[in-house]
Amino acid sequence: MPVDDKNSAVKDLTEGEPAKLIFFFTLPLLAGNIFQQLHGFVDTLIVGRFLGVEALAAVGCTGPLMFLFLGFVMGTTSGLSICTGQRFGAKDFVGIRKSVVACIVIAVTVSLVMTVIGVVRCRDLLMFMNTPDVIIDGAYSFIVIIYGGLIAFVMVQMQSNLLRALGDSKTPTIIQATALTINIILEPIAIIVLDGGIPGAAWATIVSLLIGNLLLFIHIKRRVPILHTHADDWKLDRQVLWEHARLGLPMGFQSSIIAIGAVVLQMALNGLGPIAVASFAAAHRIDGIAVMPMMSFGVAIAAYTAQNFGAQKFDRIEEGVKKCALMSCSFSVAVALFNVFLGADIMRMFVGDGQDQIIEYGQQFLVITSSCYWMLALLFIFRFTLQGLGQSFVPTVAGVMELLMRVFAAIVLVDMLGYVGACLSSPLAWLGAFVPLTIAFFVTRRKLLQAHG
Repeated sequence: MPVDDKNSAVKDLTEGEPAKLIFFFTLPLLAGNIFQQLHGFVDTLIVGRFLGVEALAAVGCTGPLMFLFLGFVMGTTSGLSICTGQRFGAKDFVGIRKSVVACIVIAVTVSLVMTVIGVVRCRDLLMFMNTPDVIIDGAYSFIVIIYGGLIAFVMVQMQSNLLRALGDSKTPTIIQATALTINIILEPIAIIVLDGGIPGAAWATIVSLLIGNLLLFIHIKRRVPILHTHADDWKLDRQVLWEHARLGLPMGFQSSIIAIGAVVLQMALNGLGPIAVASFAAAHRIDGIAVMPMMSFGVAIAAYTAQNFGAQKFDRIEEGVKKCALMSCSFSVAVALFNVFLGADIMRMFVGDGQDQIIEYGQQFLVITSSCYWMLALLFIFRFTLQGLGQSFVPTVAGVMELLMRVFAAIVLVDMLGYVGACLSSPLAWLGAFVPLTIAFFVTRRKLLQAHG
Protein backbone atom coordinates (compact mmCIF):
# COMPACT_ATOMS: atom_id res chain seq x y z
CA MET A 1 0.00 0.00 0.00
CA PRO A 2 1.63 3.28 -1.00
CA VAL A 3 1.46 6.30 1.24
CA ASP A 4 -1.56 8.15 -0.10
CA ASP A 5 -3.53 11.31 0.58
CA LYS A 6 -5.50 9.67 3.35
CA ASN A 7 -2.25 9.58 5.32
CA SER A 8 -2.19 13.38 5.36
CA ALA A 9 -0.21 13.68 8.60
CA VAL A 10 2.16 10.79 7.88
CA LYS A 11 5.62 12.14 7.11
CA ASP A 12 8.36 10.35 5.23
CA LEU A 13 11.52 11.40 7.08
CA THR A 14 13.78 9.73 4.50
CA GLU A 15 13.30 12.59 2.01
CA GLY A 16 13.90 16.32 2.39
CA GLU A 17 16.22 18.58 4.38
CA PRO A 18 17.11 16.73 7.66
CA ALA A 19 17.37 19.82 9.88
CA LYS A 20 13.99 21.14 8.74
CA LEU A 21 12.30 17.75 9.14
CA ILE A 22 13.71 17.22 12.63
CA PHE A 23 12.94 20.76 13.78
CA PHE A 24 9.29 20.68 12.71
CA PHE A 25 8.87 17.16 14.07
CA THR A 26 10.22 18.40 17.42
CA LEU A 27 7.92 21.43 17.79
CA PRO A 28 4.69 19.47 18.49
CA LEU A 29 6.57 17.22 20.91
CA LEU A 30 7.81 20.25 22.80
CA ALA A 31 4.35 21.82 22.84
CA GLY A 32 2.87 18.58 24.17
CA ASN A 33 5.47 18.36 26.94
CA ILE A 34 4.82 21.94 27.99
CA PHE A 35 1.08 21.30 28.04
CA GLN A 36 1.70 18.20 30.15
CA GLN A 37 3.58 20.32 32.69
CA LEU A 38 0.81 22.90 32.66
CA HIS A 39 -1.72 20.15 33.28
CA GLY A 40 0.34 18.93 36.24
CA PHE A 41 0.36 22.45 37.68
CA VAL A 42 -3.41 22.87 37.29
CA ASP A 43 -4.04 19.37 38.63
CA THR A 44 -2.02 20.20 41.74
CA LEU A 45 -3.92 23.47 42.13
CA ILE A 46 -7.33 21.76 41.88
CA VAL A 47 -6.54 19.06 44.42
CA GLY A 48 -4.89 21.49 46.83
CA ARG A 49 -7.61 24.12 46.68
CA PHE A 50 -10.65 21.82 46.77
CA LEU A 51 -9.43 18.95 48.96
CA GLY A 52 -6.81 20.58 51.17
CA VAL A 53 -3.15 20.18 52.03
CA GLU A 54 -3.41 16.57 53.24
CA ALA A 55 -5.05 15.49 49.99
CA LEU A 56 -2.41 17.36 48.03
CA ALA A 57 0.33 15.59 49.99
CA ALA A 58 -1.42 12.23 49.49
CA VAL A 59 -1.62 12.64 45.72
CA GLY A 60 1.84 14.23 45.51
CA CYS A 61 3.62 11.43 47.35
CA THR A 62 2.44 8.94 44.71
CA GLY A 63 4.55 10.71 42.08
CA PRO A 64 7.61 8.42 42.29
CA LEU A 65 5.40 5.31 42.16
CA MET A 66 3.54 6.65 39.13
CA PHE A 67 6.86 7.43 37.46
CA LEU A 68 8.07 3.91 38.27
CA PHE A 69 5.18 2.24 36.43
CA LEU A 70 4.18 4.83 33.85
CA GLY A 71 7.81 5.45 32.94
CA PHE A 72 8.18 1.76 32.17
CA VAL A 73 5.13 1.91 29.93
CA MET A 74 6.32 5.02 28.10
CA GLY A 75 9.76 3.56 27.50
CA THR A 76 8.40 0.21 26.34
CA THR A 77 5.90 1.65 23.86
CA SER A 78 8.55 4.02 22.47
CA GLY A 79 10.88 1.10 21.89
CA LEU A 80 8.21 -1.04 20.27
CA SER A 81 7.28 1.69 17.79
CA ILE A 82 10.89 2.10 16.64
CA CYS A 83 10.48 -1.25 14.87
CA THR A 84 7.42 0.20 13.12
CA GLY A 85 9.39 3.26 12.01
CA GLN A 86 12.15 1.10 10.57
CA ARG A 87 9.61 -0.83 8.48
CA PHE A 88 7.99 2.40 7.32
CA GLY A 89 11.37 3.70 6.20
CA ALA A 90 11.90 0.47 4.26
CA LYS A 91 8.39 0.82 2.71
CA ASP A 92 7.62 -2.67 4.07
CA PHE A 93 3.85 -2.23 4.45
CA VAL A 94 3.18 -5.87 5.37
CA GLY A 95 5.91 -5.54 7.98
CA ILE A 96 4.25 -2.39 9.33
CA ARG A 97 0.99 -4.27 9.93
CA LYS A 98 2.81 -7.16 11.61
CA SER A 99 4.66 -4.61 13.72
CA VAL A 100 1.36 -3.04 14.81
CA VAL A 101 0.12 -6.46 15.95
CA ALA A 102 3.34 -7.15 17.86
CA CYS A 103 3.14 -3.71 19.51
CA ILE A 104 -0.46 -4.29 20.61
CA VAL A 105 0.16 -7.83 21.92
CA ILE A 106 3.24 -6.86 23.93
CA ALA A 107 1.75 -3.57 25.20
CA VAL A 108 -1.45 -5.25 26.41
CA THR A 109 0.51 -8.09 28.05
CA VAL A 110 2.81 -5.63 29.82
CA SER A 111 -0.13 -3.51 30.99
CA LEU A 112 -1.99 -6.51 32.43
CA VAL A 113 1.07 -7.80 34.31
CA MET A 114 1.88 -4.35 35.71
CA THR A 115 -1.75 -3.73 36.64
CA VAL A 116 -1.83 -6.87 38.77
CA ILE A 117 1.50 -6.04 40.43
CA GLY A 118 0.52 -2.42 41.01
CA VAL A 119 -2.95 -3.07 42.42
CA VAL A 120 -1.78 -5.87 44.70
CA ARG A 121 1.41 -4.22 45.95
CA CYS A 122 0.80 -0.46 45.87
CA ARG A 123 0.06 -0.18 49.62
CA ASP A 124 3.25 -2.12 50.40
CA LEU A 125 5.19 0.26 48.15
CA LEU A 126 3.71 3.27 49.93
CA MET A 127 4.69 1.81 53.29
CA PHE A 128 8.20 1.10 51.99
CA MET A 129 8.53 4.79 51.12
CA ASN A 130 7.65 5.68 54.73
CA THR A 131 4.46 7.44 53.66
CA PRO A 132 3.02 9.18 56.77
CA ASP A 133 0.02 7.44 58.31
CA VAL A 134 -2.11 10.56 57.98
CA ILE A 135 -1.99 10.47 54.17
CA ILE A 136 -1.35 6.83 53.29
CA ASP A 137 -5.05 5.94 52.90
CA GLY A 138 -5.63 8.86 50.56
CA ALA A 139 -2.51 8.02 48.60
CA TYR A 140 -3.63 4.40 48.27
CA SER A 141 -7.13 5.38 47.13
CA PHE A 142 -5.57 7.43 44.32
CA ILE A 143 -2.77 5.19 43.11
CA VAL A 144 -4.79 1.95 43.15
CA ILE A 145 -7.27 3.45 40.67
CA ILE A 146 -4.46 4.75 38.46
CA TYR A 147 -2.84 1.32 38.45
CA GLY A 148 -6.20 -0.33 37.80
CA GLY A 149 -6.65 1.79 34.68
CA LEU A 150 -3.08 1.38 33.49
CA ILE A 151 -4.13 -0.20 30.20
CA ALA A 152 -5.81 3.07 29.19
CA PHE A 153 -2.51 4.90 29.63
CA VAL A 154 -0.62 2.14 27.81
CA MET A 155 -2.85 2.27 24.73
CA VAL A 156 -2.76 6.07 24.53
CA GLN A 157 1.03 5.87 24.49
CA MET A 158 1.03 2.97 22.04
CA GLN A 159 -1.26 4.60 19.50
CA SER A 160 0.57 7.92 19.84
CA ASN A 161 3.98 6.32 19.32
CA LEU A 162 2.77 4.40 16.27
CA LEU A 163 1.75 7.70 14.68
CA ARG A 164 5.08 9.30 15.61
CA ALA A 165 6.89 6.33 14.05
CA LEU A 166 5.22 7.32 10.77
CA GLY A 167 6.47 10.88 11.10
CA ASP A 168 3.28 12.38 12.60
CA SER A 169 4.10 14.19 15.84
CA LYS A 170 1.30 16.75 15.54
CA THR A 171 -1.83 14.58 15.78
CA PRO A 172 -0.84 12.72 19.00
CA THR A 173 0.02 16.05 20.62
CA ILE A 174 -3.35 17.58 19.72
CA ILE A 175 -5.31 14.56 20.91
CA GLN A 176 -3.37 14.18 24.15
CA ALA A 177 -3.76 17.91 24.83
CA THR A 178 -7.51 17.46 24.27
CA ALA A 179 -7.59 14.56 26.73
CA LEU A 180 -5.66 16.57 29.34
CA THR A 181 -8.07 19.48 28.91
CA ILE A 182 -11.00 17.10 29.46
CA ASN A 183 -9.25 15.87 32.59
CA ILE A 184 -8.96 19.43 33.90
CA ILE A 185 -12.70 19.92 33.29
CA LEU A 186 -13.75 16.58 34.77
CA GLU A 187 -11.62 16.76 37.90
CA PRO A 188 -13.50 19.53 39.76
CA ILE A 189 -16.79 17.94 38.65
CA ALA A 190 -15.74 14.60 40.10
CA ILE A 191 -14.38 16.18 43.29
CA ILE A 192 -17.04 18.80 44.02
CA VAL A 193 -20.26 17.95 42.17
CA LEU A 194 -20.01 14.17 42.58
CA ASP A 195 -18.23 14.41 45.95
CA GLY A 196 -15.65 11.91 44.75
CA GLY A 197 -12.74 13.18 46.84
CA ILE A 198 -9.28 11.86 45.99
CA PRO A 199 -10.65 8.81 44.12
CA GLY A 200 -12.69 11.22 42.01
CA ALA A 201 -9.47 12.90 40.83
CA ALA A 202 -8.10 9.50 39.81
CA TRP A 203 -11.30 8.52 37.97
CA ALA A 204 -11.24 11.82 36.07
CA THR A 205 -7.76 10.91 34.84
CA ILE A 206 -8.84 7.43 33.71
CA VAL A 207 -11.93 8.73 31.90
CA SER A 208 -9.90 11.36 30.06
CA LEU A 209 -7.42 8.65 28.99
CA LEU A 210 -10.26 6.51 27.65
CA ILE A 211 -11.51 9.48 25.63
CA GLY A 212 -7.99 10.05 24.32
CA ASN A 213 -7.81 6.41 23.25
CA LEU A 214 -11.11 6.71 21.41
CA LEU A 215 -10.01 9.85 19.57
CA LEU A 216 -6.73 8.23 18.53
CA PHE A 217 -8.53 5.09 17.36
CA ILE A 218 -11.01 7.11 15.28
CA HIS A 219 -8.18 9.12 13.71
CA ILE A 220 -6.21 5.99 12.79
CA LYS A 221 -9.34 4.29 11.47
CA ARG A 222 -10.29 7.22 9.26
CA ARG A 223 -6.96 8.73 8.27
CA VAL A 224 -4.15 6.19 8.62
CA PRO A 225 -5.00 3.00 6.68
CA ILE A 226 -1.34 2.05 6.65
CA LEU A 227 -1.81 0.98 10.29
CA HIS A 228 -4.93 -1.12 9.61
CA THR A 229 -4.26 -4.79 10.27
CA HIS A 230 -5.67 -7.80 8.40
CA ALA A 231 -6.71 -11.17 9.79
CA ASP A 232 -3.52 -12.83 8.53
CA ASP A 233 -1.40 -10.29 10.40
CA TRP A 234 -2.66 -11.66 13.71
CA LYS A 235 -0.92 -15.00 13.19
CA LEU A 236 1.75 -14.33 15.77
CA ASP A 237 5.34 -14.64 14.61
CA ARG A 238 7.77 -15.41 17.43
CA GLN A 239 10.67 -13.77 15.64
CA VAL A 240 8.71 -10.55 15.13
CA LEU A 241 7.54 -10.56 18.75
CA TRP A 242 11.10 -11.13 19.98
CA GLU A 243 12.48 -8.35 17.79
CA HIS A 244 9.98 -5.91 19.29
CA ALA A 245 10.36 -7.13 22.88
CA ARG A 246 14.16 -7.00 22.58
CA LEU A 247 13.99 -3.26 21.91
CA GLY A 248 10.85 -2.25 23.81
CA LEU A 249 11.31 -3.92 27.19
CA PRO A 250 14.89 -2.67 27.83
CA MET A 251 13.72 0.89 27.12
CA GLY A 252 10.98 0.37 29.69
CA PHE A 253 13.50 -0.91 32.22
CA GLN A 254 15.68 2.15 31.60
CA SER A 255 12.85 4.46 32.67
CA SER A 256 12.02 2.38 35.75
CA ILE A 257 15.68 2.20 36.77
CA ILE A 258 15.90 5.99 36.61
CA ALA A 259 12.70 6.21 38.66
CA ILE A 260 14.21 4.01 41.38
CA GLY A 261 17.14 6.41 41.59
CA ALA A 262 14.70 9.30 42.02
CA VAL A 263 12.95 7.46 44.86
CA VAL A 264 16.25 6.82 46.69
CA LEU A 265 17.29 10.46 46.29
CA GLN A 266 13.92 11.67 47.57
CA MET A 267 14.31 9.54 50.68
CA ALA A 268 17.71 11.14 51.30
CA LEU A 269 16.28 14.62 50.72
CA ASN A 270 13.53 14.00 53.26
CA GLY A 271 16.23 13.76 55.91
CA LEU A 272 17.49 17.28 55.17
CA GLY A 273 14.32 18.96 56.34
CA PRO A 274 11.38 20.80 54.78
CA ILE A 275 13.36 23.76 53.41
CA ALA A 276 15.66 21.51 51.39
CA VAL A 277 12.71 19.43 50.17
CA ALA A 278 10.69 22.50 49.14
CA SER A 279 13.70 24.13 47.44
CA PHE A 280 14.57 20.99 45.51
CA ALA A 281 10.95 20.37 44.49
CA ALA A 282 10.38 23.92 43.18
CA ALA A 283 13.73 24.07 41.37
CA HIS A 284 13.19 20.59 39.95
CA ARG A 285 9.92 21.76 38.40
CA ILE A 286 11.78 24.57 36.62
CA ASP A 287 14.48 22.11 35.58
CA GLY A 288 11.83 19.72 34.26
CA ILE A 289 10.50 22.37 31.89
CA ALA A 290 14.01 23.49 30.90
CA VAL A 291 15.13 20.04 29.71
CA MET A 292 12.07 19.51 27.51
CA PRO A 293 13.67 20.86 24.31
CA MET A 294 16.59 18.43 24.67
CA MET A 295 14.25 15.53 25.39
CA SER A 296 12.02 16.43 22.45
CA PHE A 297 14.99 16.57 20.07
CA GLY A 298 15.96 13.12 21.34
CA VAL A 299 12.54 11.65 20.56
CA ALA A 300 12.64 13.31 17.14
CA ILE A 301 16.05 11.87 16.22
CA ALA A 302 14.86 8.39 17.24
CA ALA A 303 11.97 8.54 14.75
CA TYR A 304 14.21 10.08 12.08
CA THR A 305 16.96 7.51 12.58
CA ALA A 306 14.54 4.56 12.61
CA GLN A 307 12.98 5.52 9.27
CA ASN A 308 16.31 6.21 7.58
CA PHE A 309 17.83 3.04 9.00
CA GLY A 310 14.95 1.10 7.48
CA ALA A 311 15.59 2.88 4.17
CA GLN A 312 19.34 2.15 4.49
CA LYS A 313 20.13 5.87 4.11
CA PHE A 314 23.09 6.06 6.46
CA ASP A 315 24.42 9.31 5.06
CA ARG A 316 21.15 10.99 6.03
CA ILE A 317 21.42 9.58 9.55
CA GLU A 318 24.91 11.08 9.84
CA GLU A 319 23.73 14.48 8.60
CA GLY A 320 20.57 14.44 10.74
CA VAL A 321 22.41 13.55 13.94
CA LYS A 322 24.94 16.36 13.46
CA LYS A 323 22.28 18.98 12.81
CA CYS A 324 20.01 17.74 15.58
CA ALA A 325 22.92 17.81 18.04
CA LEU A 326 23.72 21.38 17.01
CA MET A 327 20.12 22.51 17.49
CA SER A 328 19.72 20.71 20.82
CA CYS A 329 23.02 22.00 22.23
CA SER A 330 22.10 25.54 21.16
CA PHE A 331 18.83 25.26 23.05
CA SER A 332 20.65 23.81 26.06
CA VAL A 333 22.98 26.83 26.27
CA ALA A 334 20.11 29.31 25.91
CA VAL A 335 18.03 27.58 28.59
CA ALA A 336 21.02 27.29 30.91
CA LEU A 337 21.67 31.04 30.69
CA PHE A 338 17.98 31.69 31.36
CA ASN A 339 18.06 29.53 34.50
CA VAL A 340 21.29 31.06 35.80
CA PHE A 341 20.20 34.67 35.39
CA LEU A 342 16.44 34.42 35.90
CA GLY A 343 16.06 31.25 37.96
CA ALA A 344 15.70 33.13 41.25
CA ASP A 345 12.83 35.21 39.85
CA ILE A 346 11.05 32.06 38.65
CA MET A 347 11.60 30.44 42.06
CA ARG A 348 10.00 33.47 43.70
CA MET A 349 6.87 32.88 41.60
CA PHE A 350 6.53 29.43 43.19
CA VAL A 351 7.24 30.26 46.83
CA GLY A 352 6.49 34.00 47.08
CA ASP A 353 8.45 36.74 48.81
CA GLY A 354 10.08 36.25 52.21
CA GLN A 355 11.45 32.79 51.38
CA ASP A 356 15.03 33.85 50.77
CA GLN A 357 16.63 30.59 51.90
CA ILE A 358 14.41 28.47 49.65
CA ILE A 359 15.12 30.77 46.70
CA GLU A 360 18.87 30.64 47.43
CA TYR A 361 18.84 26.84 47.61
CA GLY A 362 16.76 26.61 44.45
CA GLN A 363 19.10 28.90 42.55
CA GLN A 364 22.02 26.78 43.69
CA PHE A 365 20.34 23.71 42.21
CA LEU A 366 19.62 25.49 38.92
CA VAL A 367 23.20 26.77 38.52
CA ILE A 368 24.70 23.34 39.14
CA THR A 369 22.36 21.44 36.84
CA SER A 370 22.18 24.08 34.09
CA SER A 371 25.96 24.05 33.69
CA CYS A 372 25.66 20.45 32.46
CA TYR A 373 22.70 20.81 30.08
CA TRP A 374 25.06 20.54 27.09
CA MET A 375 25.96 17.04 28.25
CA LEU A 376 22.30 16.11 28.69
CA ALA A 377 21.53 17.37 25.17
CA LEU A 378 24.20 15.12 23.65
CA LEU A 379 23.20 12.25 25.93
CA PHE A 380 19.67 12.32 24.53
CA ILE A 381 20.96 12.48 20.94
CA PHE A 382 23.33 9.54 21.40
CA ARG A 383 20.82 7.42 23.35
CA PHE A 384 17.89 7.91 21.00
CA THR A 385 20.03 7.52 17.87
CA LEU A 386 21.28 4.15 19.12
CA GLN A 387 17.71 3.13 19.92
CA GLY A 388 16.56 4.25 16.47
CA LEU A 389 19.24 1.93 15.05
CA GLY A 390 17.71 -0.94 17.02
CA GLN A 391 20.27 -1.10 19.84
CA SER A 392 19.11 -1.68 23.39
CA PHE A 393 22.04 -3.05 25.43
CA VAL A 394 24.19 0.07 25.84
CA PRO A 395 21.22 2.40 26.51
CA THR A 396 20.18 -0.03 29.26
CA VAL A 397 23.71 0.00 30.70
CA ALA A 398 23.54 3.80 30.63
CA GLY A 399 20.29 3.64 32.61
CA VAL A 400 21.97 1.44 35.22
CA MET A 401 24.83 3.93 35.46
CA GLU A 402 22.32 6.73 36.06
CA LEU A 403 20.81 4.70 38.90
CA LEU A 404 24.19 4.00 40.48
CA MET A 405 25.23 7.65 40.30
CA ARG A 406 21.98 8.87 41.87
CA VAL A 407 22.26 6.28 44.64
CA PHE A 408 25.87 7.36 45.21
CA ALA A 409 24.76 10.98 45.48
CA ALA A 410 21.91 10.06 47.84
CA ILE A 411 23.96 7.83 50.14
CA VAL A 412 27.41 9.43 50.04
CA LEU A 413 27.25 13.00 48.75
CA VAL A 414 24.13 14.07 50.64
CA ASP A 415 25.75 12.80 53.83
CA MET A 416 29.02 14.63 53.05
CA LEU A 417 27.78 17.82 51.39
CA GLY A 418 24.13 18.06 52.41
CA TYR A 419 21.90 19.87 49.92
CA VAL A 420 24.75 20.43 47.44
CA GLY A 421 25.18 16.67 47.27
CA ALA A 422 21.56 16.33 46.20
CA CYS A 423 22.05 19.04 43.58
CA LEU A 424 24.97 17.09 42.12
CA SER A 425 22.85 13.96 41.64
CA SER A 426 21.55 14.85 38.16
CA PRO A 427 24.89 15.97 36.66
CA LEU A 428 26.55 12.84 38.04
CA ALA A 429 23.76 10.65 36.66
CA TRP A 430 24.10 12.31 33.25
CA LEU A 431 27.87 11.79 33.32
CA GLY A 432 27.42 8.13 34.23
CA ALA A 433 25.15 7.61 31.22
CA PHE A 434 27.08 9.92 28.90
CA VAL A 435 30.33 7.94 28.95
CA PRO A 436 29.03 4.54 27.71
CA LEU A 437 26.57 6.17 25.29
CA THR A 438 29.29 8.33 23.73
CA ILE A 439 31.65 5.38 23.30
CA ALA A 440 28.88 3.21 21.83
CA PHE A 441 27.68 5.97 19.51
CA PHE A 442 31.08 6.62 17.93
CA VAL A 443 31.91 2.90 17.67
CA THR A 444 28.57 2.32 15.93
CA ARG A 445 29.09 5.34 13.68
CA ARG A 446 32.51 4.06 12.58
CA LYS A 447 31.12 0.61 11.83
CA LEU A 448 28.26 2.02 9.75
CA LEU A 449 30.59 4.31 7.80
CA GLN A 450 32.99 1.43 7.14
CA ALA A 451 30.20 -0.90 6.03
CA HIS A 452 28.25 1.60 3.94
CA GLY A 453 30.66 4.47 3.30
